[in-house]
Amino acid sequence: MKLPAYPKYKPSGVEWLGDVPEKWEVKRGRFTMRVNPPSPLLRALKPEDEVSFVPMDAVGVGGGLNLKQTRILADIAGGFTEFQDWDVVVAKITPCFENGKAALANGLVNKAALGTTELHVLRAGPTLNSSFLFYVAISDTFQKLGESEMYGAGGQKRVPPEFNKNFLIAYPHISEQQAIAEFLDREAARLDALVAKKQTLIERLKEKRIALISRTVTRGLNHKAKLKPSGIEWLGEIPANWEAAQLRRKALTLDCKHRTVSFVDDGIPLASIREVHSFEVDLTDAKHTTEEEYHDLIEGDRRPHIGDIIYSRNASVGDAAIVTTNQRFCMGQDVCLIRAPKHHPRYLIYLFRSNALIEQVESLMIGSTFRRINVGQIKAFWICVPPLAEQIAIAEFLDHETAKLDALVAKIETAVERLQEYRTALITAAVTGKIDVRKAIA
Repeated sequence: MKLPAYPKYKPSGVEWLGDVPEKWEVKRGRFTMRVNPPSPLLRALKPEDEVSFVPMDAVGVGGGLNLKQTRILADIAGGFTEFQDWDVVVAKITPCFENGKAALANGLVNKAALGTTELHVLRAGPTLNSSFLFYVAISDTFQKLGESEMYGAGGQKRVPPEFNKNFLIAYPHISEQQAIAEFLDREAARLDALVAKKQTLIERLKEKRIALISRTVTRGLNHKAKLKPSGIEWLGEIPANWEAAQLRRKALTLDCKHRTVSFVDDGIPLASIREVHSFEVDLTDAKHTTEEEYHDLIEGDRRPHIGDIIYSRNASVGDAAIVTTNQRFCMGQDVCLIRAPKHHPRYLIYLFRSNALIEQVESLMIGSTFRRINVGQIKAFWICVPPLAEQIAIAEFLDHETAKLDALVAKIETAVERLQEYRTALITAAVTGKIDVRKAIA
């Protein structure tokens, strides 16, 4: 969509804002809105009244509130953020702020809510339209400037309230603000619908990928092969010339040493949970330990060799990756090493990522507060074992077929990213007066 600029502009006096339309004003937030004000609607309610309850995960990225949760006022202690219908709420803590978690409150129970303390509340004054203010709050300039003023360390960095008060807002007459907001409502909804369709397609392709892997590693490539019962619920029927066995019979499984080691800048890499998300062990961002502690950690034949598999047994249980390098490294915490020299490692990786193994893992997680399994449980996994030649053929087939699906998913993900970037750019251009959307409303 090609949209025109305004007929005339004037200097805003603000470097990042540049010129603004001739009839627009530029003022600091403190003169156009209230920041973190009390909620008169909330305070007028009775103790037995119900209000919306909004934790951080109920705040959408780029708009929207999940209002399924409610609370009785008398049941809630202090320490929450209060707001009401037509307030704009913006996450203030990293990474929620940078991710664009913000929303225009509307449809709250009794028109009031209590939310996480990690929200800033912006209430439009007489010269600002609430919907226009919401779009200002999710614009690229607001987010980037807010990020530059965050204070604190690591995961506790926050946007100070003074940022909102000092942020320079460019705005036209309130009726024009409403027109801009209506245009952005329509366009954002259209773009969101396109993104949703593409994300649904991505999910279907990922489901197809898992189904392909699951079918192939348990049934093989010969669709006419005679089948036999495996005797194992997770595996079902398998080709007659295959074997069903527990992992302990086919592989050596070695746990990591459960100890915290010293980290150094220049040392030996540690492969922990985050290093096994890909098909191959990725040591690019691995932490390092000392030479002395490395030798302690590899005692008992624990040094990984090419063809070994590093398996995650905590948090992201079931993630696994093949060792493909002679580079010296050792296991960090929460993983184990699986060594099966008589089996094809890529076939085993596909097997570990199939529903046959995922279901076994999930059955162990039922009722567990923490996602964690031990080495004894891993050794007890039931696997299906084709002859080595079939393992190799299956792995090569799946390499080829999954690569095609992965390429298609990557292409769609790129399209989604571009749509989301266009959405942000359109919002930013509209609320800073770089485009004139008034004729596009009709």
